[in-house]
Amino acid sequence: MKWHKTSIAVQTRGKALYPLTDQVQQQIRTWAIQAGICYLFLQHTSASLVVSENWDPTAKADLETFMEKLVPERQAWFTHILEGDDDSTSHIRSMLTDVSLTIPIDGGRLSLGTWQGLYLFEHRARPHQRQVLVRCLEIEE
Repeated sequence: MKWHKTSIAVQTRGKALYPLTDQVQQQIRTWAIQAGICYLFLQHTSASLVVSENWDPTAKADLETFMEKLVPERQAWFTHILEGDDDSTSHIRSMLTDVSLTIPIDGGRLSLGTWQGLYLFEHRARPHQRQVLVRCLEIEE
């Protein structure tokens, strides 16, 4: 077994789902991993990582709209608003999703389903530079 590690920088332009699948898959190809486990970790509390449908763009739009409706900004009870109206909401949205993912690697590829893709879900309105830690455990078959 062998561990590989790097990070992927994602420049966001505000609230949205940003595709990650191709960057992670390219890294797996670079390392020539045929079998193993890929672990992703986001070192932020106002964004998250998700697996979602990657074919129909309306699915992405619906997820973004759902999160806006589920955790709306400018609620009278929010006290954590130091960085703006999206301060509390971005932390709540991150808590509801997740900051890590684990995906098997088989045949040199992420073992995602036909319509699955990896995304960074930015919950802040302003642009941010996000870092996704990538750790892959390569196993001998």
